[in-house]
This record gives sequence, C-alpha cells and structure tokens, in this order.
Amino acid sequence: MYNATGRPRKPWTLPFVAQAEEVAALRRVMRLHLGIWGMPDLVEAAQLCVTELVSNVITHVGAGTPTTLVVAMNGSHLRIEVHDPDTRALPTLLQAGVDCEGGRGMALVEATAARWGVELCADRKVTWCELAPEPALSAPTHDGPSLSRAEGLLDLYRAEPTSREVSGGVNRLSLAHAEEAVIDIIADLLHWLQAHGRDVDEMLDRAQAHFEAEADVPA
Repeated sequence: MYNATGRPRKPWTLPFVAQAEEVAALRRVMRLHLGIWGMPDLVEAAQLCVTELVSNVITHVGAGTPTTLVVAMNGSHLRIEVHDPDTRALPTLLQAGVDCEGGRGMALVEATAARWGVELCADRKVTWCELAPEPALSAPTHDGPSLSRAEGLLDLYRAEPTSREVSGGVNRLSLAHAEEAVIDIIADLLHWLQAHGRDVDEMLDRAQAHFEAEADVPA
C-alpha cells in the first residue's frame, strides 16, 4: 500500500506495557507514523482511538499488562489493533449517562471509527477499529473569476506551514483542511480591514450581499 508520495505504508508493531504514562507516547508515535504515511487528516481520530483502546486495557485488564499496538492498512481504511493477553475481559459498548465518568471509551471509538470489533485468539485478545479516510475536496461544478481567486488564495495558505503539517503530506487538501484554510483567510482579511479602520461587521454585510447577488446569476 502506497501513499500519495509513493512511500509504502508498511504495517508496524509496537509492544509496550499498558500504563497511563504510555498513552502520550503512543499518541506521538501515531502522529509521526501517519505523517510519514501521508494521512495527517486521520491523526486526531487515530490518537483518540488509541487512547481509548489502551485505557480500556488499563481499566479492565490491569495496569502493567504487556500489550501490543499494531497499525496497518486494510484497503483504504486505517486499521488499529491493541493486543492484550486477557481473553475474558471483553470490551463492551455502554450507553454512559451524562454524569457517568466511565463507560465512554468504546462509545467514543464507535462514534469515531467506521467499524470496530474484538477477535479472540488462543493466547490473546485483539480489539481493533478501522478509520475511513476523509473524502478529498471535490472539483467545482463550474468555474469563474471568483473561484479562480479563491483557489489562488487557498494555494497560498497551502504553502504556509502549520502546527498540523508533517513531512510527506498529501498534495491536495482534504475538505476539513480546506475549510480551515478558508476560515483562516476570512479571519486574516477581517484583521486587515480592522487595522485599516474599517467596520468589520459592515464589510461582512457587504460581502454577504455581494455573494448573494452573484449566486443569483445563472452559471
């Protein structure tokens, strides 16, 4: 399996001892590897799933349990597995109440992952989940000066390094990252207007009116 940069996405395995102190290190490792794989859009979801799967082992099997993290690709999905030696303590999906401090782990995994499950082997239990890649930004249905100018601005913001970027990133922005870039552009323009003594609310109203007027014009 190769990413957009042509680098192979080879499965990797990391043995560790299930301790609360290890979770932060596992999250850092996950960010690093997904950056190398060209999958920065899945970092936050993958970190959440790893946190909850490992916390589940600590809570229900015990701190200090020899555990293994396995990360691989299953088709286009990112597969995360946590192996532990206890085949009796099975994770369950609980409907935790608002005031309940526990029982939310697998519910968060359920809400985040495309699918998850448990496999019982002779000597271990494998709790796994799979994350679907975010859809790529779709091509516009029509072109024009406004879209061309917007694409030019987005290209500039693509080139700006951010705290979320890592080496080996994808060539095209995901929809989520494109939305963040658009918000950054709008905010920066509002700062510029304010710095030049303009009424920001008035500018937003004028921009909205301009947008609605252009939207009514047939393509």
